[in-house]
Amino acid sequence: MICFATFHGASTLFIWGISHNILDEITKWQRTGRIYLAGEITLVTGLIMWITSLPQIRRKRFEIFYYIHHLYIIFIVFFLLHAGDRHFYMIFPGIFLFGIDKLLRIIQSRPETYILSARLYPCKAVELILPKDSGLRYTPTSVIFLKIPSISNFQWHSFSITSSSTIDNHRMSVIVKCDGRWTSSLYDMIQAGLDTNADQMKCIPVAIEGPYGPSSMIFLSRYDSLLLVAGGIGITPFLSILHEIAAAQSSCRGRIPSRMHLIYVVKKSQDIGLLNSVSSLLQNQPSQKWHLKLEVFVTQEKQSGATVGEILSETSQVQTVHLGTKGPIYAIHGPESLLRITALAGIASIVFFVFVICFNNIFVPSEKKSVHSLKVALSSKNKAPKEKSPSWVADILIISSFIISLACTTLVAIILRWRKVKKEIPLVSQREEKVKELGSTETKGAVEEHEVHFGGRPNLEDVFSKFLNETDGSNIGVLVCGPESLKRAVASLCQQKSQWFNIRDQKKKPYLSFHALNFTL
Repeated sequence: MICFATFHGASTLFIWGISHNILDEITKWQRTGRIYLAGEITLVTGLIMWITSLPQIRRKRFEIFYYIHHLYIIFIVFFLLHAGDRHFYMIFPGIFLFGIDKLLRIIQSRPETYILSARLYPCKAVELILPKDSGLRYTPTSVIFLKIPSISNFQWHSFSITSSSTIDNHRMSVIVKCDGRWTSSLYDMIQAGLDTNADQMKCIPVAIEGPYGPSSMIFLSRYDSLLLVAGGIGITPFLSILHEIAAAQSSCRGRIPSRMHLIYVVKKSQDIGLLNSVSSLLQNQPSQKWHLKLEVFVTQEKQSGATVGEILSETSQVQTVHLGTKGPIYAIHGPESLLRITALAGIASIVFFVFVICFNNIFVPSEKKSVHSLKVALSSKNKAPKEKSPSWVADILIISSFIISLACTTLVAIILRWRKVKKEIPLVSQREEKVKELGSTETKGAVEEHEVHFGGRPNLEDVFSKFLNETDGSNIGVLVCGPESLKRAVASLCQQKSQWFNIRDQKKKPYLSFHALNFTL
């Protein structure tokens, strides 16, 4: 789209240049028809947003990318003034739904709540414990969007949920790895709380949107076996998967994969400490109906003789910080239901059309004339024609109706939201947090049978071949979360291994289903 708009604008400027009236046309604000100046502003705004969205700027200067993209409001308004209402109606439904979604997400993040506690890992990562409503249910690989006003009032960052709503009814946890200014500020803020007295503990208010994720666990239960490949902090969505599958196995509800193989690639051995919350699940108990095997690859260290259990014991020095609170703690209730969102969209649509009709009858004069008045106008050649209304008047009326409809919908949504968050939740006691901390760092001898490799990356082709032989080519789900290079390598292997493959001297075609985890499946 931006290429077509640039070509359109450049060709128009070229035509003006040939006719030697480019200076007159480029600043003209026409009373009727297309407004050239509005189109030029739209094109320049779009080019600025496109340039700042390039990977070289977006990844290294995220704040510039984020703030510049709020120019979309100027882009939309001047696009309407340039293209006119007829062309604008082609894209208006998408803009209308985007506006409703934006307002609902803002309302959902209100009122702000507080971080109950935090756990500092040796690998410069922090686990945040957040309050959750007991009725909120989410599926594995779900994410939340987090804003901490004490760091930035505008930046929202997404994080994978590492806990399970089936196991913990009142708390939700996410793990944040220091990799930038925002995450480093959060880590330093919580680390400073270690030296603070309990009576002077700093409270950290947060605004939360979500959780967002798959509607059900069918993307896991439909497979006989799972091959999970994680790189670095990409282990976080798999922690929630392991917790959920363990809960389903203990309660004997639903169908779960019978075999799981977790490949975890890290730079330093201290990164393995992120597995502390699932260390008890790494034990292959005979009573379990599923088998879990862990294979860790430490790429930037050379060491021999260390086992997963020993490394988990070395990296289990997790420091817990209990943060203070001010006022009531509001639980995370999650997004609105689909039925309520549909009702709000319907209200906004009705209000919009009502005001468009009313404004059109009030401010836009009718152009219908009787036959007699038409004859009179034709016979009176010397009479000056009646001046038409500017074309941008209709555009302003559309924008005004749009704003009024959003305002009415916002009022209804705020009333519904406050009725939902009336109840307060009790504080989580420090005793409960300490019990959780001790239980998460316990390891037993069964962990020793898992493998850890130092000094190199995994040979994924060998891993795939071995796993296919162990599973007899059953229905296999392959989930990967990590760097883009890792995702491409796993996707290529899935395509290759899905062809005919000899399993135990029998020619069989395994079924490999590839999923790349980014924000959702």
